[in-house]
Amino acid sequence: MRPQHLIVAGAGIGGLTAAIALARAGHTVEVLEQAPALGEIGAGVTLAPNAMRVYHHLGLAEAITAAGVEPQRQRVQHWADGRDLVAFERGQKVRDLYGAPYVYIHRADLHAILVEALEATGRATVRLSSPCVAAEPTENGAIAVLAGGTEIKGDAVIGADGVKSGVRKVFDPGEPHFTGHVVWRAIVPVEGPLLTDMAHFPGIHIGPGRMAVRYPLRNSTLLNLVFFARQEGWAEEGWTIRADLADLRKTFQGWSSDVQALLDAVDPSALYKWAVFARQPLKTWVRGGRVALLGDAAHAMTPFLGQGAAAAIEDALVLARAFEAASDVPEALARYEVARKERCGFIQVESNLNADRLEGDEAHLYGMTEIKNEETLGLFAYDAGAVEV
Repeated sequence: MRPQHLIVAGAGIGGLTAAIALARAGHTVEVLEQAPALGEIGAGVTLAPNAMRVYHHLGLAEAITAAGVEPQRQRVQHWADGRDLVAFERGQKVRDLYGAPYVYIHRADLHAILVEALEATGRATVRLSSPCVAAEPTENGAIAVLAGGTEIKGDAVIGADGVKSGVRKVFDPGEPHFTGHVVWRAIVPVEGPLLTDMAHFPGIHIGPGRMAVRYPLRNSTLLNLVFFARQEGWAEEGWTIRADLADLRKTFQGWSSDVQALLDAVDPSALYKWAVFARQPLKTWVRGGRVALLGDAAHAMTPFLGQGAAAAIEDALVLARAFEAASDVPEALARYEVARKERCGFIQVESNLNADRLEGDEAHLYGMTEIKNEETLGLFAYDAGAVEV
């Protein structure tokens, strides 16, 4: 295929990874980003071996690992008494099994690495303050429509613009649905022996309908905290909505002393809350052979497998490989969809099932016979650089 001019809507993790992979494959890429400046909000992100393998193929794994934290182990703890229910070995064991590390990293640090890598390709431009509100295939290409009505023409448009994707509207005019889950997030400094121990032995406190997750960032000087609960009556989505610490304390009242210590460490002025939205699976991710979806725009899922970012990262490399394998754009996008749709659908379903498993009776909850993680489901072994396209 001759070099194409490709438009990627969205400069998040999935969009930037796709832009890097496509540019390195010889195409020119125009990234449309709604924000006025490049950067990433939010907190930590987990990069399981299947995601890190993508960055190995792109030559970025070493820099990402250096900027992140590679845990040696993880555990799942009882919500009330804190006893260990399950422990997972990470570190060298994961590298030996899957050929790639398991890494926690601050989103801002990952984003900065990706922006630098994109700039280094010399084949990409980023248009800021340019939200893509729609996209349409044409006879020989595609058009991305910006909020002010400006039309950007290219050989294809890739919608990597998240759960509220404007590009997705060409496939489905509906809105994302509230899953019934609310999430709080905070970052706290690692101070004192208890938080130091939890930073070196990260994991999950799990109880019926609720969950508290903790893991280290930035050389284990910070702990990323994420609290999940089913909560009706509030369904506002967004990363920067301030939350009430008293509400969070009430939600996790009676939980173990470890969880109370985490709550005590939270700065009330730096606690955020959002409602988890997801999408129903689409029949197709490609329209007219020229418009396609990637990441949350295609398969937004609940966070109960920690694979949302990883799925978008996998999408990105498979998309670029499909362009290398195909003779034209429609063939490339068709190959991409075939290679990715089944796997992403499976992860979506299992993520949702994990959320429902939290609602089970205490006997199987405490025995952990129903809760599944990415490793037990075989997700870590996937190699987006080797899958058939």
